[in-house]
Amino acid sequence: MFQVALTGLLTGLALIVAIGAQNAFLLRQGIRGEHVLPIVLTCLVSDVVAITAGVAGLGVVLERWPGILPVAQLLGGLYLIAFGVHAAMRAWRPAALEAGESTSLTAGRAVLLTLALTWLNPHFYLDAVLMLGTVANSFGTDRWWFLTGTLVASVLWFFGLGYGARLLRGLFARPGAWRVLDSGIAVVMGTLGVGLIAH
Repeated sequence: MFQVALTGLLTGLALIVAIGAQNAFLLRQGIRGEHVLPIVLTCLVSDVVAITAGVAGLGVVLERWPGILPVAQLLGGLYLIAFGVHAAMRAWRPAALEAGESTSLTAGRAVLLTLALTWLNPHFYLDAVLMLGTVANSFGTDRWWFLTGTLVASVLWFFGLGYGARLLRGLFARPGAWRVLDSGIAVVMGTLGVGLIAH
């Protein structure tokens, strides 16, 4: 059982530790120290729902109706491109957005953004539902131990990224560092968005 849980932990980390839209947003908010806990909890709840559904058999449903994924790809791609454009605007004109951004991003809006970045991303379904669900079910009755391992991976990663990002605040005390980060986020989001639509 421990070995199965460890396999789940390592597999979960392998899939989740990648700079995607969700992680880039959490990193930025962690550095800013804004609404970190609601964002982390939203990420965790999303993982719990999706991975549990995959382990319980929802992955089979997506395999039978693959037409759901192209729609999610289009919507997710458009959203990521829009998010990337906004990040590019912050990098290009940081002063123009900084004043409004610190007050306009409420906890509720941060949660909604996190939900959109998570659930509009088709890779989230492929990884959390299909991939982890398929691997988990290969362990038979021990699949729930695999699920436990993947959820521990989510807890470690999201809390680590969200609250560990504050260690970078010294670096990001300079406006130039924020421009570099936002430029990187814009490139990541734009590339992911175009890739999803073109796929």
